Amino acid sequence: MAPVFSHGDLRLYLLNLLDESPRHGYDLMQALSDRTGGTYTPSAGTIYPRLAKLEEEGLVTKVVDGRKTVYEITDAGRAQVAARAGELEGIEAGLADSVRLIAEEVRGSVREAMKSLRADLAASAQSERHTASERATSASASADDDRAASREQLRRAEALVGEFRANVRADLRSHLAHGGSLAASIIDDLSRALDDASRALTQALRR
Repeated sequence: MAPVFSHGDLRLYLLNLLDESPRHGYDLMQALSDRTGGTYTPSAGTIYPRLAKLEEEGLVTKVVDGRKTVYEITDAGRAQVAARAGELEGIEAGLADSVRLIAEEVRGSVREAMKSLRADLAASAQSERHTASERATSASASADDDRAASREQLRRAEALVGEFRANVRADLRSHLAHGGSLAASIIDDLSRALDDASRALTQALRR
């Protein structure tokens, strides 16, 4: 990101701010942040060494007010601000350009970040849809397997019932053909056995 102040310009701009009113260090940092729309907030390590240099040169003085150190411009400092008014106008114009460029860079970075975020969200959504599709396919395949297995067991049951019916019919006819008789109790036992088997099957299916 391009610097807001060129070499030496921050020193002169600090003098200009102090020409407006006495300030302590935090006030100067806040004023610079306000003048740049929040795009530039200098650190204490940037401001205080420059204030110390201005004090050494007799352009500012400082007064300790409780826990604060208030800086005030001197007559020599005002004279320098007046003498360099043209430079200050250039700094103000350059400051506006720098702030605009920084804002454009920030907007560009935000657009790129949003573009990247949208791409990540789209990829995540596609992955979720793919995973859901695989789960649905797997569930469908499992259900198909279950249905196929059930149909196979149904055919097996029908075959068993058919075989049982044929065997019972053959045994009864063979018995009668050989001169045997059928007591009612035998058929009653057969009926009860079939009822018991039917109830057992119904209970098993309901589990």
